[in-house]
Amino acid sequence: MARRRKLAVPGAEQGVRDFKAEVMRAEGYSVDPERPDDVKYEVAEELGVPLTRGHNGNLTTEEAGQVGGKIGGTMVREMIRLAQERLAKRD
Repeated sequence: MARRRKLAVPGAEQGVRDFKAEVMRAEGYSVDPERPDDVKYEVAEELGVPLTRGHNGNLTTEEAGQVGGKIGGTMVREMIRLAQERLAKRD
C-alpha cells in the first residue's frame, strides 16, 4: 500500500519537487523537470534494485531503503549545507 506523506507547509509540494530535481541533477542524474520523482528509477538501476513502474511488492525493505536513502540522504545533506551557509552569512 502506497503512503502519501503530507508536507508541514501546505502548497510546498512543487518547491520540494523542484529542490529534488536540482539536487539530483547536481549529483549527475538526468531529471525530467516535469517528472522529477522519476529519478528514483535511474537511482534504482544504478544500485541494482529492480524497481519498476506500478506494483513493487516484490522489493525488500532494504532495496526500497537503498533507493529512498540515496535520494533523501542527498537532499538532506544539501539542506544542511544551505542552512550552514546561511548561518555563516549572519555573522
